[in-house]
Amino acid sequence: MKKTKWTDEVIQFMIKNYKGKDNIQLAELLNKRFNLNTNADRVSNVKGNLKRRKGIDLSTGINNGGYKKGHIPANKGTKGLTGANRTSFKKGNIPFNHREIGSERITKDGYIMIKVRDGCLNKNWELKHRWLYEKEYGKIPQGYNLIFLDGNRKNVVLSNLKLVSKSEDLIMNRHKLFATDKEITNTGSLIAKVIDTTNKVQKNKEVN
Repeated sequence: MKKTKWTDEVIQFMIKNYKGKDNIQLAELLNKRFNLNTNADRVSNVKGNLKRRKGIDLSTGINNGGYKKGHIPANKGTKGLTGANRTSFKKGNIPFNHREIGSERITKDGYIMIKVRDGCLNKNWELKHRWLYEKEYGKIPQGYNLIFLDGNRKNVVLSNLKLVSKSEDLIMNRHKLFATDKEITNTGSLIAKVIDTTNKVQKNKEVN
């Protein structure tokens, strides 16, 4: 996918197709239509800019998210919440923007998130590479990171993932030991381990 450029064509397509879609669904539609790499947060920001600068309201719902002057709310005269009515969500009702377990989305940093459960709000989603690794090998220890051997955050397969300590990860970045070739990066991680071990031994000697 290419970096998102909010051209007039993209904006007009969004204006014509936003109804009935949440920001996640609209981002996916834009990515598919224009081969972009946008997400729900960016779509929300663009909507806000359009509303502030051009008065174009792309909120979903009645009258694009607002009420016309003189509109009388349907619940006028009621006090508080009086229980479920015909338009309330009933137990078992699935919202239109519900995502199935196993659904995926892309973060603004380019990582894949996967939905692994329902009913836990923002904990329903996990980073796919961490979820996949922990499913196979158990929980990632504190102080360790997973790296992508080929540098591609969307290539989430076990053979492309390697566990390194945070200090080794820092050394790899500092000495430019990451590459797009898996074998080169793997060799770089071994070099980082040697450097890290040497540094710790030297530090212990200085302390003693």
